[in-house]
Amino acid sequence: MKKLNIYFTAGIPQLEDTAEIIQLIQNAGADMIEIGMPYSDPVADGPVIQKAHELALKNGMTIQKLFSQLKSIKNVIKIPIILMGYINPVLSFGFEKFCAECSESGVSGLIIPDLPPIEFEKNYQQIINKYNLNFTFLITPETSDERILYLDSLSSGFLYAVSSSSTTGNTNVNLKNESYFSRIASLPLKNQVMIGFGIKTKGDFEKVNEKASGGIIGTAFVDILLHHRDWKNKAIDFIHSVKG
Repeated sequence: MKKLNIYFTAGIPQLEDTAEIIQLIQNAGADMIEIGMPYSDPVADGPVIQKAHELALKNGMTIQKLFSQLKSIKNVIKIPIILMGYINPVLSFGFEKFCAECSESGVSGLIIPDLPPIEFEKNYQQIINKYNLNFTFLITPETSDERILYLDSLSSGFLYAVSSSSTTGNTNVNLKNESYFSRIASLPLKNQVMIGFGIKTKGDFEKVNEKASGGIIGTAFVDILLHHRDWKNKAIDFIHSVKG
């Protein structure tokens, strides 16, 4: 069974909706949840997720607030929760304090795309291991085989294969990705591979699953939270439509 990972930004549409959205995603049949920690300068994200970050910050979302929301539902969430965000807010919070809070809040892993691997090895890997957290690195079509193997050796949980070098939501899964996906599939990786960026439909999800262990959907789901008054039913229907 291929895994569906749903991303959304904490603190939207309203500040207190986060816990309900997590439960909705789980109950609708997703296999993993990736929660974006809002940041004032989300440079790797496209306009939809940038707008979500902006709204979440305006709503008053903070890392501490997110942890309290996660703790309120940790006993009912049975699927992995991964926190994704930029390194500056995590360092401001305090890296070890952040990892300790993750452990206490039911978080199983982290994705911090702007944390360089060399810094990870030197300063942070030991702390992450201390709190039994997974850490996922991203690869792109431009990443060499040698570096993919290196990032795979540092990662745990899964390896995040970005389908293009575009920002989130500004690309589609297409034939140009085929050789990249095949190249990843041919490598002797220790981690399962999840493909993200540009997956919007059941067809996209099935396509990436020919070469990977699952797909990550972010922009299409966040768009529902931002633009539909009846987002709860729309979100459930969307997950059902993708997962089948």
